[in-house]
Amino acid sequence: MNRFLLCLILSLACLLPGSAAPPNIVFIIADDLGWADVAFHGGNAPTPHLDKLAKDGLELTQHYVAPVCSPTRAGFLTGRCWSRFGITTPTNSRGLPWETVTVARALKSQGYDTALIGKWHLGSKPEEGPNHYGFDHSYGSLAGGVSPWNHHYKKGPWTVTWHRNEKLIEEEGHVTDLLTDEAVKWIGERGENPFFLYLPYTAIHLPLKEPKEWVDKAPASIKGDVPRHYAASVMHLDHGVGRVLKALEKKGVEDNTLVIFTSDNGSTTAENNDLKYPDDNCPNGKLVGNNLPLRGQKGNIWEGGTRVPTIVSWPGKIAKGKEDTPVVVTDWMPTFCTLAGFKPEKDLKWDGTDLSGLLLQKRALKPRSIYIAGTRWKDRSLRNGDWKLIVSGEGEKQKTYLYNITEDISEKTDLAKKHPEKVQHLMQELKRISAADKDSVVKK
Repeated sequence: MNRFLLCLILSLACLLPGSAAPPNIVFIIADDLGWADVAFHGGNAPTPHLDKLAKDGLELTQHYVAPVCSPTRAGFLTGRCWSRFGITTPTNSRGLPWETVTVARALKSQGYDTALIGKWHLGSKPEEGPNHYGFDHSYGSLAGGVSPWNHHYKKGPWTVTWHRNEKLIEEEGHVTDLLTDEAVKWIGERGENPFFLYLPYTAIHLPLKEPKEWVDKAPASIKGDVPRHYAASVMHLDHGVGRVLKALEKKGVEDNTLVIFTSDNGSTTAENNDLKYPDDNCPNGKLVGNNLPLRGQKGNIWEGGTRVPTIVSWPGKIAKGKEDTPVVVTDWMPTFCTLAGFKPEKDLKWDGTDLSGLLLQKRALKPRSIYIAGTRWKDRSLRNGDWKLIVSGEGEKQKTYLYNITEDISEKTDLAKKHPEKVQHLMQELKRISAADKDSVVKK
């Protein structure tokens, strides 16, 4: 076969269905951002970049996560419920077994460049960081949310946590700016390979202390020191997202980049200037997290703790609008793997479901239950169709609640006594699904 004919055949092959280049993937996750903290859900702080992303993209109106940070991150990275790894609270010890096939490892095997820029919180020792789990590049906090200016975590062995590629470093600047700068720079440096950027911001996690320029931009109607810093943090985060989107445009890759924006759990009304952190001269007062009309907040399994604002964007590929199908953070790994062409060599025991058909073709998902393991194993929930079962406590102190979430988004009317047969059915389903809990706990 002559060279001309071979080149012609190869060129035509590239036009065949299924031969398109795999997309770049940017997964942005805010920290403690509540349902109504964003303007497109009625929040009092302007979020123009997120508003536009929601308007031009697809909003997932029932996207579930864990009620706190480390569990959500474990679920996202593995496609499995965090409880399989025994993770139900923030963890500074190594959370994932060394051999875990993370989404980063899977995509890297398909030729992706991979980076985690932001908060890791699945092992706070440098030798347990992201580079050991499939990320080519990592930067930010190995531990949890840090003070905004000194970049320190809570007092104790993990206080010094700011790093680049698992080497502890000291830098000046506000944490939101530093993470955005690094993300923009990394995107700009990419070559021909597809890339996966996991960008877990620390905004709007306490303690908050925003630059004066951002506090001054907060609407005049917002009164009080902490409320103004809270609004400024939301606005600053929104600006960072806008800069990342602009970097994709400048690189000329926005049309083949799948962008997801979400939060790790609902917002909170805890004290801002948490004394467990080294002093960063942050303002005193309660945070003003807003999850309305959802009930509850960070740390519990009511909708306000586990249902978060979520946007998906892929210009020309995913139709804009709203999608009401209940989905969960563990769905992203199987979805990304499908889009990248990754086929696991063995059963990875995913709890998540591939969303690519739903997102690209509006193909309905098969009926399923979404299991949420709460903090410290004391609470669990199961979402099945319109229904949500909550089980709180154990033994004689155990309580069960049943809600029709479709009709009662605020979880005001407990229907457990009215529908005992539904409670019994969902309890059996909960027992079945939770039986796999702790099957992959790190061996000490």
